Amino acid sequence: MAQNYPLMPHATAAWLVDNTALTFSQIADFCGLHVLEVQAIADETASAKHIPRDPIRAGDLTQAELDKAQANPAHSLVLQKGPEQQRRTKGPRYTPVSKRQDKPDGIAWIVRNHPEITDAQISRIIGTTKTTISAIRDKTHWNIQNITPKDPVTLGLCSQRELDALVAVAAKKAGIERVDMTFDHDRDELLEELRKERAEAARAAQEALDEADQG
Repeated sequence: MAQNYPLMPHATAAWLVDNTALTFSQIADFCGLHVLEVQAIADETASAKHIPRDPIRAGDLTQAELDKAQANPAHSLVLQKGPEQQRRTKGPRYTPVSKRQDKPDGIAWIVRNHPEITDAQISRIIGTTKTTISAIRDKTHWNIQNITPKDPVTLGLCSQRELDALVAVAAKKAGIERVDMTFDHDRDELLEELRKERAEAARAAQEALDEADQG
């Protein structure tokens, strides 16, 4: 049977690291993470910073269970099963904070490559407002100079299946005969570009750390 984990494992791990005497292994097992990920959170060397999430207040863990685990390093924490949360069926899509800055690039890509898709459809698939979409269409967005059209699938804002379905629906409504096209080449180039950017950022960060150590 598959193991259940907290809804926000990294944020939960950050709280447990800061507020308990649990071992990294106990935290990793409870959150479904690798022990090195927990170590990185504790050392503040993780690639992303997470706002700590209290698992007791969230209903994922009882104080009694936490006390038992802190008293016995061999004890594995047991997730407290609360009532199943109702799935969200309406309203804008939730996008992680780390990806929200990519939304304008994804919107610009859809506007450029699929003008038949309406603002309402873009709003649903990307999880943004019609005002933002209109500003990007009209090139009046406050940050328009720094917006670069990028495939929203590559950016992780939606799945390829969702995008294909949206394009098909929009084309049908607009009376456009859909032509199958693949953007694998463009996607590969963008992925490679993103990898290079991440590598460069990591290298710059390491150089800064080295300089600080030498100083």
